[in-house]
Amino acid sequence: MKLIRFGEAGKEKTGIIINDKRYDTSAFGEDYNEQFFGNDGLKRLADFVSSNNDLPEIKDEVRLGSPVGRPSKIVCIGLNYVDHARETNATPPPEPVIFLKSTTAIVGPNDDIMIPKDSVKTDWEVELAVVIGKKASYVAEAEAMNYMAGYVLHNDVSEREFQLERSGTWDKGKGCDTFAPIGPFWATADEISDPHKLRLWLKLNGKIMQDGTTANFIFDIPFLISYTSRFMTLLPGDIISTGTPAGVGLGMKPPFYLKAGDVIELGIDGLGSARQNLIAYVEN
Repeated sequence: MKLIRFGEAGKEKTGIIINDKRYDTSAFGEDYNEQFFGNDGLKRLADFVSSNNDLPEIKDEVRLGSPVGRPSKIVCIGLNYVDHARETNATPPPEPVIFLKSTTAIVGPNDDIMIPKDSVKTDWEVELAVVIGKKASYVAEAEAMNYMAGYVLHNDVSEREFQLERSGTWDKGKGCDTFAPIGPFWATADEISDPHKLRLWLKLNGKIMQDGTTANFIFDIPFLISYTSRFMTLLPGDIISTGTPAGVGLGMKPPFYLKAGDVIELGIDGLGSARQNLIAYVEN
């Protein structure tokens, strides 16, 4: 299945994609959140869809939100592609680099990205993200994929000065408002035959900046789920973002960063594409 959430920000309803058409499943009565994932929601949703042949169709112009309701956490993996580590003058890590991204950064796949106040180094990162399907703690690598619900496209937007030059952890440059566009949909595991052979790409103002493949992971998905679960309990609906390939602004010579008016397009095989406009900081 390919699942979506749609409508006004903060008031999203649930939906599903069938044969490239979008349908409203809000009558199912549950959001795609921790409770849904933790209570066999996918099977119950499948039964609901199969017994309802007249689901309302969603118009193409309706806004898409993040396809996953706000998770307890977004866990990100840093430097998980050798080419990206090298372009940023970092040594490929002997163990996964883990940082957390604020859930308040989550926006829809085509929402604007707002450059933070005082930002001078806002950057892009196309990533494959994994959606956790059930509570996971100290999971064996051989069993790790049994804890996964599916996959989704994620732009791990980053402010490099905040991240690397402000006397703290990477989290400072990762959790700004609008810095986690997710979607357009999340796909259940059966929709992706091999998550380790996916092309992922990103364009800036029509020019390809990133063009990579998950075949170049340093640490594969079962290892990442198992490894992360040693340090924190993963809850249903949590997201693990698996890292970005080469081609980020930080790795350019000289480095190159985003500005208001720029347009980002990005996508992953089997997980659709997204488009985000960059806007200047606006006071809430």
